[in-house]
Amino acid sequence: MSPARRPARPGRPSLRVERELQRAGHRVLAGMDEVGRGALAGPVSVGVVVIDETCRTAPAGVRDSKLLTPAAREAMVPRLRRWALAHAVGHALPAEIDEIGIIAALRLAGTRALAQLDVVPDLVLLDGNHDWLTDPGEVGLFAELGGGASTPAVRTMIKADMRCSSVAAASVLAKVERDRRMVELSSTHPHYAWEDNKGYSASAHLDALRLHGPCVEHRRSWSLPGVGADGAPAVGDDGRGPGEERGLLAGTVSEGRPR
Repeated sequence: MSPARRPARPGRPSLRVERELQRAGHRVLAGMDEVGRGALAGPVSVGVVVIDETCRTAPAGVRDSKLLTPAAREAMVPRLRRWALAHAVGHALPAEIDEIGIIAALRLAGTRALAQLDVVPDLVLLDGNHDWLTDPGEVGLFAELGGGASTPAVRTMIKADMRCSSVAAASVLAKVERDRRMVELSSTHPHYAWEDNKGYSASAHLDALRLHGPCVEHRRSWSLPGVGADGAPAVGDDGRGPGEERGLLAGTVSEGRPR
């Protein structure tokens, strides 16, 4: 294959963006990323990794968590914890997601992660193009009336998890901690095979939902595949539950590479 036709490889995260932001005055910088947003069960989890100018090049091999094997992610965790100035993972539970919605739940998990830190970042670098961390009620005039925002300033960046070492590191920490939780929960709810699918839309998980219905760890406000409005298993003539197609619009996704 000629070089011109060779498929592009994912870029390696670096600290180039972080160093530019630090030179602009944001000395203590936090990379933040979420995992579990598209799952049918379990928490949504947000990792945060704080660095300053004393933090040198990130440990070799750090990548967005989707690009690492489970074993590589696990091996990376102690190295990332030693490298970072501070780090934490926050969670929002299924009942909280049901009560306040997924975006507010992301904010809740993110603020819980920040609350665990012993340092306040000057800026949070957030993966994506939407600032889900800042409370909309604390922006503009509302912020002035309320005494200012309760979270640090936020800078969003598309593909930050693939470009920025701090965000990639946060992704790994969040993914490992959430996966561990799902494996623990699988011992209590063995029907759903969460030790393998981590609460995402894998076929074994969907089959179990149709057969057994949801449990307390499912996001019941979502249109769960194969589950009727009363929470009981329900399958239509086409073999697909009445809410299965709607579930994708409500925020559930079939994850080939779960976050």
